[in-house]
Amino acid sequence: QVQLVESGGGLVQAGGSLRLSCAASGSIFRINAMGWYRQAPGKQRELVASITDDGSTNYAESVKGRFIISRDNAKNTVYLQMNSLKPEDTATYYCNLFPPVYEDDYWGQGTQVTVSS
Repeated sequence: QVQLVESGGGLVQAGGSLRLSCAASGSIFRINAMGWYRQAPGKQRELVASITDDGSTNYAESVKGRFIISRDNAKNTVYLQMNSLKPEDTATYYCNLFPPVYEDDYWGQGTQVTVSS
């Protein structure tokens, strides 16, 4: 059974920081690249950052230099450190494999990030 559980969101002022976590079931985590995605109201879901099983990373242009994706393979967890947050970062954040699997089980409940100006 696939499980992806996101946590760590909240309300923060512009310029602040948050750290998101995604706990994944071991069966899908160990050999797969993982990604963080976000969806703002009225917008399509977009890729924020990805990390391969050996730690190579990529970022959307809008978050480069501000966000850091990492993973702890021993804990089956992927993280997203978000710094210098902007109001336009407000969205629900999800983790999934990278590339994503478009099945309901692979999209968790997400975690809401709200950045106030």
